[in-house]
Amino acid sequence: MATGMIVKALSGFYYVQSEDGFFQCRGRGNFRKRNIKPLVGDEVEFEAENRTDGYILEVFERKNELIRPPISNVDQALLVFSALEPDFSTLLLDRFLVHIEANEIEPMIIISKTDLLTDDQRAEMVKYKRDYENIGYNVLFTSTVAEDGVADIFPYLKNKVSVIAGQSGVGKSSLLNSLKPTLEIETNEISTHLGRGKHTTRHVELLSIGEGLIADTPGFSSLEFHEMDAEDLSLCFPEMAERVPDCKFRGCTHTSEPHCAVKQALENGEIIQYRYDHYQQFLEEVKNQKRRYDR
Repeated sequence: MATGMIVKALSGFYYVQSEDGFFQCRGRGNFRKRNIKPLVGDEVEFEAENRTDGYILEVFERKNELIRPPISNVDQALLVFSALEPDFSTLLLDRFLVHIEANEIEPMIIISKTDLLTDDQRAEMVKYKRDYENIGYNVLFTSTVAEDGVADIFPYLKNKVSVIAGQSGVGKSSLLNSLKPTLEIETNEISTHLGRGKHTTRHVELLSIGEGLIADTPGFSSLEFHEMDAEDLSLCFPEMAERVPDCKFRGCTHTSEPHCAVKQALENGEIIQYRYDHYQQFLEEVKNQKRRYDR
């Protein structure tokens, strides 16, 4: 028996990487009865007579788990958003950030295609970059020229399992190809009719890039707040989470309650208005979904 990590799942097979190399495995027969489904990223115990005929015997406890894409034990999310084509959206970025924060994954924001911006547009994008950096996020600019900005990403990959996520058409596959040109991942041009690219990735696989692993995934197909409770939402906004203990009322929703530290910080300009507006919009979504489920 040996231990390793599942780095690829395809057609009922799990490809496990261990100190001795890669092994193609199937799941143990009783996994289904025990409601266990191995995921890419799982640390596992397995046995194999040869490279292509192994069995996973045990899946060790996970520190986190994403449903879409199905992957576990993620350290970091590379959130790729284009400056243009499709246009940069703080609303969509904040939606991604909430889901990443809820899973206790470290986000990193990558703004692609910044070389396409006019001077005025670039000044606005620099302002957004500063906004998110002041909250505590790492934000990097890259361009359509493969080498520009990509080298800055490598230090963040070291010894981490990362997922790469973002809208279709923002250049996720192009970024991976720039990080490791030998990958030659298929990329599709953005659709001018729909304003978005086509998904080109069909399975989850951990790719060895730099000194870390990055999941080339089909992306987040659902960004709804099914698992979220209203009182937990503000904890996924770091600038709010640090002020929650100072609110007078426990369970404060930071909307109409008196002596709310979050509202006070908003009035003082310590919380960005558009971030607070997005929080309010997400809070209504959470409440509406709970009403539907409670019927």
